[in-house]
Amino acid sequence: MFDQLVIDALDFVRSGKSLQGNVPLLNLERLRDYLTNSAGELAYLVTGLLDERDRPLLKMSVNGIIDLSCQRCLEKIEYTLDVKTALLLARNEDELSRYDEDMFVDAIYASNELDILALIEDEVILSLPVSPRHEDTAGCHPSTGTGIHEAAVKEHPFTVLASLKQSH
Repeated sequence: MFDQLVIDALDFVRSGKSLQGNVPLLNLERLRDYLTNSAGELAYLVTGLLDERDRPLLKMSVNGIIDLSCQRCLEKIEYTLDVKTALLLARNEDELSRYDEDMFVDAIYASNELDILALIEDEVILSLPVSPRHEDTAGCHPSTGTGIHEAAVKEHPFTVLASLKQSH
């Protein structure tokens, strides 16, 4: 298993630290459920800073290429990840609940043992498309059968219906 990256979130921000590296897809167990192939890796950059109102903030950037399954044809799609997010760090539960009321703010609890790899995995999963598909249907490869569905793909649907009506 890949080493965990655990930080004290508020100390990380106070010190203005940043973490940068690559994580193999194979080590992101929850993300693997969405992938057709777990080869490759993601590049990440996490920076601690204060926002314009002096609130602690983690800025994250995650980049890479992953393989998803097209929901039309079930073939592989190469999906380019370019995740950029900023997470406010809440110092206590009251502050977190106030942040949660604002739909334009993403916030997490400022743990003194924050697992950065789990946070990266969460953000990547949240950024995935709900129903990944090839951008154009030319990228999809329908089955080569000769059923009615395949005929409907090649002909206008009403032509297929007319032929069914005539056969009964």
